[in-house]
Amino acid sequence: MNPKVDDRVPVLIVGGSLVGLSAALFLGRLGVRHLLVEKHADTSRHPRGRGNNVRTMELYRVAGIEAAIREAASVLAPNHGILQAPSLTGEEQEWLFRDIDPGGRLARFSPSSWCLCSQNDLEPVLRRAARDLGADIRFGTELLSFEQDEEGVTALLRSRETGEERTVRAQYLVAADGPRSPARTALGIGQSGKGELFHNVSITFRAKRLAEAVGDRHFIACYLTNPEADGALLPVDNREEWVFHAPWHPEHGEPLEAFTDERCARHIRAAVGMPELDVEVTGRAPWHAAERVAESYSSGRVFLAGDSAHEMSPTGAFGSNTGIQDAHNLAWKLAAVLCGWAGPGLLDTYGQERRPVARVTGERASARSAEHSHPGYAVVPGVGRQAGVLAVALGYRYRQGAVTGTDPGGPVVPEAFESAGEPGSRAPHQWLLRAGVRLSTLDLYEQTMVLLTGSAGAAWQEGARRAADRLAVPLEALRIGADAEDDLAPEPGEDFAALHGIGPDGAVLVRPDGFVAWRSEGAAGADAGDPAEIVEGALREVLSL
Repeated sequence: MNPKVDDRVPVLIVGGSLVGLSAALFLGRLGVRHLLVEKHADTSRHPRGRGNNVRTMELYRVAGIEAAIREAASVLAPNHGILQAPSLTGEEQEWLFRDIDPGGRLARFSPSSWCLCSQNDLEPVLRRAARDLGADIRFGTELLSFEQDEEGVTALLRSRETGEERTVRAQYLVAADGPRSPARTALGIGQSGKGELFHNVSITFRAKRLAEAVGDRHFIACYLTNPEADGALLPVDNREEWVFHAPWHPEHGEPLEAFTDERCARHIRAAVGMPELDVEVTGRAPWHAAERVAESYSSGRVFLAGDSAHEMSPTGAFGSNTGIQDAHNLAWKLAAVLCGWAGPGLLDTYGQERRPVARVTGERASARSAEHSHPGYAVVPGVGRQAGVLAVALGYRYRQGAVTGTDPGGPVVPEAFESAGEPGSRAPHQWLLRAGVRLSTLDLYEQTMVLLTGSAGAAWQEGARRAADRLAVPLEALRIGADAEDDLAPEPGEDFAALHGIGPDGAVLVRPDGFVAWRSEGAAGADAGDPAEIVEGALREVLSL
């Protein structure tokens, strides 16, 4: 007998941390009704996961919350760079890097920039924004079990406060339920990778005099290398509130209970080089660094996102950013299928695209931890400086999936960042004017497919509109140029066609997530074929129609 269903919703999200809340935000922006459940009673109270890379901030910009995030992060706005030193009080100091964007080079490639916003500050912003869009978000609610069939997923939920159980029927389930993912376990999906790398205990504490020793060295983190008391020091408010990551070795039988307030305070004093420092321990939380990737990102109508799909070393905050970008990739595909303008095969491309990115990014994260000699990470000596951080954050490629015209054999993450408008890559940023309003090309991508062409590409524009009408696919076809008939004007000195790797009469098709799906370097016409048929073919391939 079928169980009584208490709620019906297109998408059920399990997990209300950064990735789950981001998924709720992105689905809400696309008009997809959903329910999010989180077993904890509230958002995170521990300051962690603070690095939001430029790609993540671009996504939050388009979602309309970049300014709110920067306001929440304002106390850490002056902080830049990673410092390494035997202590804070000695003369021996080394900046592993001083500025994340030296010379302001990034402004050429993005309308956004990195943002240092701790998880405990970011999650409330995401929750408010998602609820403002109508999201049903229930904290203190856990997933007990689920079953799926060809038409949907039936999930049993329980309130941890009242014990009340409810049955929810959803068309799709997004499991953003962390590295120990009960959903992944229930699906029988295995993992591959190096496994556990190291363990730390994250200690929050107050120390009023520590800011004096730090002085004007407003770092993101300081790796303290005293062999008797190593660890990583991170500011919370640059004044009294701090976090210290101390190495922990459970593999040697060391229990978490060994980290008493007295031991933690003693360790911190020795590490920073201030034997008389006043240390008030306010909390501690264990965490485990690992490099693992799920063998599959989905099973039937259930999709893994964030730590349930991949675990990464925390150096560089690659894991949280990769998870948020998982949610963004999946959200537009769910919306397209649920709204009927893409075939269900589009959802198969989620894992095809995101899993290779996670695998390579995880390898880079581990190498980054080795480069920085992260406390507790015993690695082979001689690991050199890692290049191409911007390539990891912004330049990764989808070599197969919801794209056409890619090079399947090319690298997922190139050694150096480049933005050339290739299919499978993030579309280039360019400043434009629309009715006198300045916007980035990236601001155009969220709700629909977008075809861009130059002043000489009127045939592409008209053909794209006809193709979209035939397929009932939402598509905006725009011409960029200086003519009065053009929809958008580039700023002086900007060459739209060259930036996107096409000729003056070429065209580029961009997905709602801002990735190039297809492009034609030149004109359509009698020799090349009917533009409507060409665009229709590209849309069919990309959207699994």
